[in-house]
Amino acid sequence: MAKVFDVPADELVERLAAQLREEGISEPEWTAFVKTGAHADRPPHRRDWWYVRCASVLRKIYMHGPVGINELRKEYGGGKPSGYGAAHHRSAGGAIIRNAVHGLEGLGLVVQTKGGRVVTSAGMKKLDNLSTNILKEMVRENPPLKAYL
Repeated sequence: MAKVFDVPADELVERLAAQLREEGISEPEWTAFVKTGAHADRPPHRRDWWYVRCASVLRKIYMHGPVGINELRKEYGGGKPSGYGAAHHRSAGGAIIRNAVHGLEGLGLVVQTKGGRVVTSAGMKKLDNLSTNILKEMVRENPPLKAYL
């Protein structure tokens, strides 16, 4: 069985976002207007950016958990130029990440512990099954990858 570490992140996040949309994770009504943080100049261009962010947060919690909201804010933040000097790091918006984590908790994929959020066994099963399916498709295209199954 393949794990999240064995497949490309972009492919996993796209498919997981589609699954989360089907499962009905709640999208706040302000997602069409909000920037993702102080480092961003404009709102995201993708209409389905909320589901992609939720899927990405779930993947990050799987890989780095237990992890807190502030750590995720730092991870999703970026640099903002300040005049002629070098860019200074700004954290991402906390409400976006907090609402994403609460939505994942509502689906039973993430649970809060003393050290931060961790993925539940149901969440691990979902991610591992999806990773296995992605890797099987990759093996059909490139047979030497069969060693990783």
